[in-house]
Amino acid sequence: MSVAEHPSVSRRLEEKVGRLRDILQGMDRVLVAFSGGTDSAFLLKIAAEVLDRNVSAVIASSPVFPASEIADAERLARKFKVRYRIIRPAVFKNPRFVKNTPLRCYECKKDLWRSARRIAVREGNALIVDGQNVDDKSDYRPGAAAGREMGVRSPLQEAGLRKDEIRAYSRKLGLPNWDKPAQACLATRIPFGVPIRRPALARVAAAEEDLRRLGFGRVRVRDHGPVARIELDLDEIGRAMGEEMRRRINSRLKKRGYAFIALDLGGYRAGSLNQGAKKVLK
Repeated sequence: MSVAEHPSVSRRLEEKVGRLRDILQGMDRVLVAFSGGTDSAFLLKIAAEVLDRNVSAVIASSPVFPASEIADAERLARKFKVRYRIIRPAVFKNPRFVKNTPLRCYECKKDLWRSARRIAVREGNALIVDGQNVDDKSDYRPGAAAGREMGVRSPLQEAGLRKDEIRAYSRKLGLPNWDKPAQACLATRIPFGVPIRRPALARVAAAEEDLRRLGFGRVRVRDHGPVARIELDLDEIGRAMGEEMRRRINSRLKKRGYAFIALDLGGYRAGSLNQGAKKVLK
């Protein structure tokens, strides 16, 4: 039984959303770091209801994000009638990011929050908030430490909201992306220690878009140089291994520049390249 169908869970969910509204009300003025994903869209929608004109959004345009995601974020911000600005963090000017150590996410987010902070000051010293939820605490996320250092708040976490609850309430609100597959920056497709290059990010973005056009939902193409290692949900692996589909996947991804195409039989795993990473930040 889903969250939305279970009455006792639904009551708890309403209480959590009420807590979220109270948290936002106490912030007075906020700048939402908006990716256009399910979590940040839910946060932006509730913030707009609670704070009205005292909420604005900032959208990061960077090679580490697919262009389609940035366009989706802009469309949603306009749909919610929320003022937004585009920032372009210069991540490739940061050699510590390009080097791609386990602190890569920290370096990237630090650049992003610096840019957002300048906008927040112009917005009347607004509090910067992001869309991290309770489930995000279980993954290796050094970028969260960068946010804490810069005073970024995570209201969804503070309210105790999990991903499935956010999806359920987003569906109730009629948000168009309530069931959108989770995304992550394209740099997460590159193994630690391999320098991050623009062509590799573009190749990954194109390969994943090819797979989505073939009808696959949640996809990751892990870039291992000449090898594309594809992660799909377990219930989609069988379809990918069918003779015709296998041929189409192989053909399309080779056109993107990969010499070998591998299907990971373990299926999709969030942060699979984080395995073995030294957790240097708590």
